[in-house]
Amino acid sequence: MKLSVLFALLSASLCPGQNTPPVEIELMTYPEIDSAIHQQGKTTVIVYNGGTEQRGPHAVLGGHTIMARATATEIARKLGNALVAPVLPFSPAGDHLNPKWPGTAGISADLYSAVNESIVDSMVVNGFRNIVLIGGHGGGQKELEALAGRMDAKYGPKGAHVYYCGAAYFKVRADFDAWLTANHLPLSTHAGIPDTSELMYLGGDKYIRKDKIVAGDPVLPPGQRRDPNTPRVNNGVIGDPRPSTPAIGKRLFDMRVAYAVEDIQRMIAARR
Repeated sequence: MKLSVLFALLSASLCPGQNTPPVEIELMTYPEIDSAIHQQGKTTVIVYNGGTEQRGPHAVLGGHTIMARATATEIARKLGNALVAPVLPFSPAGDHLNPKWPGTAGISADLYSAVNESIVDSMVVNGFRNIVLIGGHGGGQKELEALAGRMDAKYGPKGAHVYYCGAAYFKVRADFDAWLTANHLPLSTHAGIPDTSELMYLGGDKYIRKDKIVAGDPVLPPGQRRDPNTPRVNNGVIGDPRPSTPAIGKRLFDMRVAYAVEDIQRMIAARR
């Protein structure tokens, strides 16, 4: 065997994904994107929104964006006919914007909607026929859903359709909470087991400071108000991330990808 062939085989075994064409628009040239749309049939584009906000003392603030980028890329690969727009790293941050927890970078709901509207406009000009809006942050979901309806009414008669994929957030959250409960693990609303585990799966120590993982204020049962006489932990965590593991994170990641792919395929098929 020639040395050049041996070297090529060895390189492929060490870097199995190196020959996989990118699906991220920001990693492609415009001729590559033109070919993907018009010759390869990649006429769907995923517009996934992340966010930059405090995630307790243990997790990096770019968690939503990190998870969004990885999730969007896998969704596009599973769909087989999609590319991924650059992930927006800002979203409505709500109460996370607090001088006690520096670093959060939020934008207003109106601006969030306006930015996504401009991106949809751009994707239509680029030649995509199906534009899918997804939010990785609780804030901004209703804005994305309303925007998808308005933009679809605008561009539908011209042959381009805009969709809102809520299953990637709401259905996943409900079903994963049910899984946590069935496995006797604590629920959370922020910086708990779900996000912490997923960041462990995606990057381990790069994204999670394991020695800083502590419990926060507990999630209250529906209808129960917090006792004003009970001191709050108030560390940015609602829930208990201590049982988090990469394996749990992979379960959540795979669930989110599968739910999103199913929802997107269903919506586009129904349109046809």
